[in-house]
Amino acid sequence: MARGSQVGTLGLACRQVLTEAFPILPPPNPKREPSDPHRGVFSCQEIRIGLKLSRYFSPMSSTQQLKDLLQRYGLWANKGLGQNFLLSDGVFEKILAAADLHSSDTVIEVGPGTGFLTERLIERVKKVIAVEYDAGMVRLLRERFADTKNLEIIHSDILKFWIQKSGVRSKRYKVVANIPYYITSPLIRLFLQSDCPPSLMVVLVQKEVAEKIVGRDDRSVLMLETQLFGKPTIVDTVPAGAFYPAPTVDSAILKIEPHAKPLASSAILDTALRLIKFGYNQRRKKLTNALETGLRLDMTVIRGLMTKAKIDLGCRAEELEIGDWLMLAKALEALAT
Repeated sequence: MARGSQVGTLGLACRQVLTEAFPILPPPNPKREPSDPHRGVFSCQEIRIGLKLSRYFSPMSSTQQLKDLLQRYGLWANKGLGQNFLLSDGVFEKILAAADLHSSDTVIEVGPGTGFLTERLIERVKKVIAVEYDAGMVRLLRERFADTKNLEIIHSDILKFWIQKSGVRSKRYKVVANIPYYITSPLIRLFLQSDCPPSLMVVLVQKEVAEKIVGRDDRSVLMLETQLFGKPTIVDTVPAGAFYPAPTVDSAILKIEPHAKPLASSAILDTALRLIKFGYNQRRKKLTNALETGLRLDMTVIRGLMTKAKIDLGCRAEELEIGDWLMLAKALEALAT
């Protein structure tokens, strides 16, 4: 068979998959005559793009396996709990690689759902603590992994989960999870600001939120709160088609490495968090006015604090970097003593 015919055959075979998975691609070969058998065929470049991206999408076999598993237990994806089940082998591998797992590790998995990530974690680490809120999913997990010795399944709201009671020690565990979008901010705060923080967090979150956390665009409260306690990086983006049911937005694998040494004392960090919230509560105002309202201090005192911290009196909250907030917090703490 001639090379052109081979490409044509492959293009025809891939056309339906590519058009469904990647609707943003332009119509293939629109200039060809209607009688040309290759008129509806994607070009070699489009096929290469499709094959490269296809590793992020869920194969039909995985989707059907999930549907069968849910049906067997009388369950379904609960939108109220933000349940979008990850099925892509390629994305699972990227998450596991980013977590840098070792046989001696302990991992806390948040929202394990049906256990597709769980089954990969238990093969790689010493212990997995899976915290699941949905009672139906807990029942499924306990039956599915009944004979698994290194898995502890806890029926709990992760935001009410007492990390210290789980038996893990500071810096001796990792958090690896595909988390519900709506708990992203409080979940990151829970672990990073805990007295018992993890050594690493690798979580799948909404792409836009991940970009805010790493500070790709403007500064935000979540970015500052995160970077006060750790270094966030985006490992990779994940298209909506990698999930079932598919969410309305793309996701990202976010890796957060807590600082080996705190940037400041606990008291200074707590004060910095308070100041950040006061500043961003009125982000359109000058920081002097926002802090006067939040701290309920005289404007003369506020100006003195900012001058001591070497911060421009005319700036707004979003103009300050982490170092500025820490200097301001130190100035306020010094005033209190």
